[in-house]
Amino acid sequence: MGAALLVEYYQRMPTRRAKDDAETWRKRQEEGRQKFLNLARARYTEGTLLRLLENQDLRARRAALAALCKIGTMEASEATAARLQDEDAEVRQLAADALWGLWFRGDTEENNQELQRLVRVRDRDKALTGLDQLIGRAPQFAEAYNQRAVLFFRLKQYDRSIADCEKAVQLNPHHFGALAGMAQCYVQLRKPKAALKAFRCALNINPNLDGVAETIRALETTLGEEGRKDDKK
Repeated sequence: MGAALLVEYYQRMPTRRAKDDAETWRKRQEEGRQKFLNLARARYTEGTLLRLLENQDLRARRAALAALCKIGTMEASEATAARLQDEDAEVRQLAADALWGLWFRGDTEENNQELQRLVRVRDRDKALTGLDQLIGRAPQFAEAYNQRAVLFFRLKQYDRSIADCEKAVQLNPHHFGALAGMAQCYVQLRKPKAALKAFRCALNINPNLDGVAETIRALETTLGEEGRKDDKK
């Protein structure tokens, strides 16, 4: 199955009309996205979509990433992460979006749905209890650790957040979000050298992270020669 058909499906996605209010546009977007995914799922395997990530036609790369975002598996993480370095800005953004989609589907369907539910729970104690239970059932689910790390950060339990970020990265080495979260914890703990190292690792994986390059420069200025020395290692 070649690229042309997938590109055609992708180009059928609606564009916003002047008369569309926010709700109308949201519905049209969702309907168009679902039609695209249904067509892609019916005709393309994950392996074919991954091969299209190397296609010279950037439209094919965009379309493949849009499909992988919703129907890909964790097996697609490495190839998808490579597109974070793509020459096309839209491809890079689609790759980042696709990775988050893959990561939230990193376990069984039941556990994936439970994680989605828990991130919407506003009561932090209930959310933490649920994440503890989910990790107990699914100890290899990297995104569950990352989401618990986010919660620990909000609770200002930075050491526990760092531990979960480290586990998430151990299970998923492409997880720039966990690395950036770890760096933010080190900032809060006033450990600029550790923060700088983690931010650099995150930016190395995803050069498109908002504000991270500027934060790195600020930390390098704070650390002076020590920060520049680490950069050479």
